[in-house]
Amino acid sequence: MNTKNDVEVVINGKQYTLSGYESSEYLQKIATHINDKYAAFKKEDGYAQLDIDLKNILLAINLSDDYYKAQKEADVLQDEKEELEKEIFNMKHDMIAMKAQLEEKEKEVEKLEKEKTEAEHNVIRLETELNSVHAEENVPSGRNGNARSSTRKR
Repeated sequence: MNTKNDVEVVINGKQYTLSGYESSEYLQKIATHINDKYAAFKKEDGYAQLDIDLKNILLAINLSDDYYKAQKEADVLQDEKEELEKEIFNMKHDMIAMKAQLEEKEKEVEKLEKEKTEAEHNVIRLETELNSVHAEENVPSGRNGNARSSTRKR
């Protein structure tokens, strides 16, 4: 469990003890933020003439304004984060689908390469057979050859 921290801070020239479960550094940061607001107010014309209640209301309004602006920015960033997460999800989905398509196409290429190799072998076999047939047709036969005998009866 967290332990409670007590931190001495100075706000608007007065010393206070802040208590909380946050770190001492965080509580000091809060005091610094409030002092920055007071310093900004003191630069404004007419601030010194305001009564203490109005000064405190002005501080509360400005701190609330800071809070709601920061909250609005956080909401916008959260929405952007969610949109980016959806986009990443869709990209991952697309990537998986493309990978499956790639694997399918690689198998198809492998099959076509195999068919091509078989077709090339078939062409070589057929050319060899054709050359054999041409060679047999061009070889003169041993008996009469291709010459005709011309014996006529009268």
